[in-house]
Amino acid sequence: MPKSQTEAETARLEARIPVEIYDQMQRAARLRGMTLTGYLIATAGEDARRVIEDAEILRLAREDQIRFAEALIDPPAPNARLSRAAKRHADLIERR
Repeated sequence: MPKSQTEAETARLEARIPVEIYDQMQRAARLRGMTLTGYLIATAGEDARRVIEDAEILRLAREDQIRFAEALIDPPAPNARLSRAAKRHADLIERR
């Protein structure tokens, strides 16, 4: 039986932090009309998403974007090394 939204799986997080930072987080949560737990989930979750996105998404300068798109539209002919690698790959795959 699937769990309801209120029964969603959770994990516990404990941390020792300086009192000044705790007070700031409490105040920020109140200013947003949130509980401290809700505030921490929202802000830490958003920061975690952003850090992961920055690590996983390749961002290119405009000039590089254009060169990449042009290479996809009109790829260069394979050189000798690429042709040998493709043949080795095909030989390996056919053996299975």
